[in-house]
Amino acid sequence: MSEGKRKFQGDDKKRKKKYRSDGTPIWGKRHVEGPGVWVSCVKGKEKQTVGEIYELFESVAAELWAKSEDKGVASHDSDAENEDANLSLEDQIANEISAMKRPRTHPEQRFANCQTNTPCVVFISCKPPVNPVDLVVKCIRNIEETGVTRTRYVHRLVPVSGTCVANLPEIQSLCQRVFGDFFDQHPDTKFKYKIELRVRNHTTIDRSTLIQHVAQSVPEGHTVDLENPKLFILVEVFKSICGISIVEDYYRLHKFNVMEIANGSKKPDAVAESRVGPATGKEEAGKGKTT
Repeated sequence: MSEGKRKFQGDDKKRKKKYRSDGTPIWGKRHVEGPGVWVSCVKGKEKQTVGEIYELFESVAAELWAKSEDKGVASHDSDAENEDANLSLEDQIANEISAMKRPRTHPEQRFANCQTNTPCVVFISCKPPVNPVDLVVKCIRNIEETGVTRTRYVHRLVPVSGTCVANLPEIQSLCQRVFGDFFDQHPDTKFKYKIELRVRNHTTIDRSTLIQHVAQSVPEGHTVDLENPKLFILVEVFKSICGISIVEDYYRLHKFNVMEIANGSKKPDAVAESRVGPATGKEEAGKGKTT
């Protein structure tokens, strides 16, 4: 009896409500941590997709967010070279041997793969200063300009500025944070917006209720426009996770579908080179379709 009571009290402590630094409560746990990017891909090629996305994102992020530590290393190497120039040959050789024995330091990884345990779906978490929206838009615009996807298995990229457990209190809290970060940068602009909701493997909250709660979190003065919106509020619900972001040109950029962007470019030869291959491309792409 006493053991059962102690066990219950222990469980009760584990259920104790947790709070963020801003005072909002945390209503659940999750394995997918945002901000990040949802990636839909060819079925059975999830592992390969993660590898090619790492390479693509690291390349684009290096252009957008040059790391300060990289600059520091370059400066240090330059100073070391200047010092070596004034040393004797024996001292220079001794310094090189010492440098070879010194443990190498690796810069912190910008991206991390979060397990989704679902075919055709990958989630890549992004660490500061990487902004998922800027990252995806840059990738898409590069494809639009060159016609080269630089990926073989990726279908679509969906950035999320933040994620939360898919329940109404957490979603409202996430909306307030994401919307605040965006609209505070445009205090004198009134936007027309549309909510783009995509729900997969989730039945707890119905679509109309979710859209209503997201719309209620948009600051006053901004209006809904289903025909010609300036902004698109992307709401991605996958299982027990909800992700939200704000983007522009979403329809013009084919909802960030990389192959549609490549096929619509003016460089058909480059598009052909970026595909999986003439013999297997169509077959594998068909396997990766999701609803």
